[in-house]
Amino acid sequence: MPKVKRSRKPPPEGWELIEPTLDELDQKMREAETESHEGKRKVEALWPIFRIHHQKSRYIFDLFYKRKAISRTLYDYCIKEVMRIRT
Repeated sequence: MPKVKRSRKPPPEGWELIEPTLDELDQKMREAETESHEGKRKVEALWPIFRIHHQKSRYIFDLFYKRKAISRTLYDYCIKEVMRIRT
């Protein structure tokens, strides 16, 4: 079977500044996904996941639009590569 080439671009300049925060939010997301949801309604179990996803997207938005701390290329990279739903 032939190997599949995946074109994963290296992160743009400035990535190392925001990576620790995004990794921390990813860790919180994993904890929220594995958290027991005994005694909660079906939708209540998803609330922490939605909250963390909103925090992550808001963090990236604020860095680009409010604080102007990251470049357009880094913002686009975050939207395409980081914010995609991981399966």
